[in-house]
Amino acid sequence: QLQLVESGGGLVQPGGSLRLSCATSGSTLEDYATGWFRQAPGKEREAVACISSSGRSTNYADSVKGRFTISRDNAKNTVYLQMNSLRPEDTAVYYCAAEKVGGCRQRIAVATYDYWGQGTQVTVSS
Repeated sequence: QLQLVESGGGLVQPGGSLRLSCATSGSTLEDYATGWFRQAPGKEREAVACISSSGRSTNYADSVKGRFTISRDNAKNTVYLQMNSLRPEDTAVYYCAAEKVGGCRQRIAVATYDYWGQGTQVTVSS
């Protein structure tokens, strides 16, 4: 019922920044915890970050802590991922996903998310 559409991906140099957006519709966003995931070719999809339904709490993968920031604006039905200090290993398709729970799990798991966007490509290259 909840639809998600990512945007904002592109090509950036190492050390650069990108801001991804996830526009949602079809349901009340504030009922869902929302996560960002990424998948590089030949690799498993991995969790990047989660934000609780209210936006009061967040959780990050160790690989992005201190560099990425997840946020949400429930009034605008939009979730964001600000990515700074980008590295080549951040290159992947980034997906926005939602789970109809209030809080983020201690360990963000792909299998627990029910609603997914189509993905947006992020390429970090010199």
